[in-house]
Amino acid sequence: MTATGPGGVFTRIDQGVLGLPGGAWPSLTVHVGSCAVLLSPEESRRALYGPRRDAVLGAAVWRQAVTQARREPPNGDGTGRLLVVWLALPGLYRNLHRILRLWRIDRADLEAEAVLAVLAALDVADPDGPDTGGRMIKEAVNQMWAYAKSVTREVPVVDVGAFAESRNATASLEERALPPEGWELHITPPPRREGLYATLRFAEPCPRQGGRRTGTRLPDLVFRARRHEEADLIGTLVLRPAGARR
Repeated sequence: MTATGPGGVFTRIDQGVLGLPGGAWPSLTVHVGSCAVLLSPEESRRALYGPRRDAVLGAAVWRQAVTQARREPPNGDGTGRLLVVWLALPGLYRNLHRILRLWRIDRADLEAEAVLAVLAALDVADPDGPDTGGRMIKEAVNQMWAYAKSVTREVPVVDVGAFAESRNATASLEERALPPEGWELHITPPPRREGLYATLRFAEPCPRQGGRRTGTRLPDLVFRARRHEEADLIGTLVLRPAGARR
């Protein structure tokens, strides 16, 4: 039987069904023809998925398990519903691992989606219908794939409005860190159809020699901000002494 991840939903269900002291989980009384067979949870699983599985016995297992689960009172302990989910788990592993190989999805979330789908299918399942267990497993498999595809389509994006507001906010001279007697370079992009643009500001200290400004860094600052003749226009350039009024 395929092992599940440590601490995952499937593992907890396995522990809930098989971890009771003394194997106290109730067995299924399965009727096949005129015979009544008492099966433990492990024997019920082997009847469904084992190498010597019998289609007739497997249908009887699903019929009895679903019937008992549907008869549980709303305020019951839920053992019958949990047993149905546990019996469905082996039918989910193959697609679970296929999805996890294709996409980086949280396994616990994927397992939870599958369990919820089995329980939802159980609420409308017909115990005497054809392939009752297969229908519930198919619903869970479809839900896993649907969840995986929806998650992979979700692309995290920045809050554009808040980002633009922050970029366009004008800080006071006291709030701005200005190099003493340096230069400020402002590049204002042209308006865009989306209405979002922000002024880029670079500050550069002005070297001094003998108490006078040399200006040797100014050509380098402008050169680094220049536009290649074949490139698109990114905005207008304004150069002013640091702290000068705009």
